[in-house]
Amino acid sequence: MSDPPPVILIVEDEAQMRTFVRIALAAHGYGMIEASTAAQGIRLAFDRRPDLVLLDLGLPDADGSEVTRRIRQWSRMPILIISARGNEANKVKALDEGADDYLTKPFGAAELMARIRVALRNSGRTGDRTQTSVQLGDDVRIDLTNRSVLVRGKEVHLTPIEFKLLAALVQHAGTVVTHRNLLTEVWGPGHVQQAQYLRVYMTQLRHKLERQPARPKHLLTETGIGYRLRP
Repeated sequence: MSDPPPVILIVEDEAQMRTFVRIALAAHGYGMIEASTAAQGIRLAFDRRPDLVLLDLGLPDADGSEVTRRIRQWSRMPILIISARGNEANKVKALDEGADDYLTKPFGAAELMARIRVALRNSGRTGDRTQTSVQLGDDVRIDLTNRSVLVRGKEVHLTPIEFKLLAALVQHAGTVVTHRNLLTEVWGPGHVQQAQYLRVYMTQLRHKLERQPARPKHLLTETGIGYRLRP
């Protein structure tokens, strides 16, 4: 018996946007649950346990960040922000609060579905991020369990910090990881202001893993926000 299709909860007060998303999801075989307020979204997330949440920030009864905070108290289900607030500060804040990705309105159906597929793939549809290996194109194979990195068939030596940074990106492959979250995971909470650490070690990783370090295809910079590993 095949698995049931993924179910997406959209928390969005604009009826036109909900209709747009409903059509896009139905065309790709996804189920959908709708909420127009933060309170309704929190309740449906808990009662229905969707595979992913699409969350607007400008809700009538509370900011969408409150929905993220409440869901993160009990679940790691993927949360994809869909918002007209496109400045870097809003994106960083939402990601630091626990969202997995951020899509600025207006956006097309193709981009929306691509972001949803990445988030569901990373979560294994359970919200449990246990990814331990990833293939980057034809060149790079990363195996966290065996602590090995192969580049074009040859093992590459990484320093402990380089490996820890790469592991953090692998475990969130396909989604943006903010500077703050990476610094906390790799160096600890006392180093969240040391963004220069990331620049130095990302440069070193790119020289070891990318064919063209100055034009990376896998270790991507999200300007002003953080980094994304593109599998």
